[in-house]
Amino acid sequence: MIRRYHRALTIAGSDSGGGAGIQADLKTFSALGCYGMSVVTALTAQNTVAVTAIHPVPPEFIAQEIDAVMQDIGVDAVKVGMLHSSEVIHTVAERLAHYGVERIVVDPVMVAKSGAKLLQDEAVAALRAELLPLATVITPNLPEASVILGRPIVGLAEMQEACQALAELGPQAVLLKGGHLGGKDSPDVLYIRAERSIRVLTAPRVETTNTHGTGCTLSSAIAAYLARGYGLRQAVERAKAYMTAALRAGAAYRLGQGHGPVHHFHQYWR
Repeated sequence: MIRRYHRALTIAGSDSGGGAGIQADLKTFSALGCYGMSVVTALTAQNTVAVTAIHPVPPEFIAQEIDAVMQDIGVDAVKVGMLHSSEVIHTVAERLAHYGVERIVVDPVMVAKSGAKLLQDEAVAALRAELLPLATVITPNLPEASVILGRPIVGLAEMQEACQALAELGPQAVLLKGGHLGGKDSPDVLYIRAERSIRVLTAPRVETTNTHGTGCTLSSAIAAYLARGYGLRQAVERAKAYMTAALRAGAAYRLGQGHGPVHHFHQYWR
């Protein structure tokens, strides 16, 4: 009997420090039982302290990377991360639409944990118009959602309102991450547009500085569970549980001088 892999593709930037970007995505895919593939959109010189340089990949080459994967291997789910310009956003959106990809997780990466800006201002309009309507689910944090909507978001009630406003831009669902709220819990709000349903997902806040790549890891975990055939709600719930466990396990480690990574392989390494 010929067996089949669950195929997950990340379209994102590379993190030379290994904690975020495609490196975090591929680790997450592997940890959660998927065969991971990558389309590199930018190279970053990065560690736990700072992003010191960004080298963009030409849009034409990004299209060729997507074509190479799609025309031979195919995908069960795609996670989209760092897309630094409107040209790259247009290229990725056009190629995903061309191949009719059905499960797309968009993490609208705009600022690195170190504070470095990863998305050009003019690219936000392209993100809204071209990429968000293709998404199965988008996973912005509060600062990213504020940029997309053009207004501040504070408090759980405003998060729920913001989810519905973000859903009007076209994605099937919105997972708005509330980690920036502070407090003893970390609340995320999941809104599914077809059901008009809002659910608050909470988990105890893990006190740690090892938070580099948490957004990448959560979004790629959702993509991994979607690739394995889970429904959207289940995929999000399982991804949040995996993320919380990876944060908790990673808190015991020290790597670098800044924000260290989560422990992607906490289920296997002892």
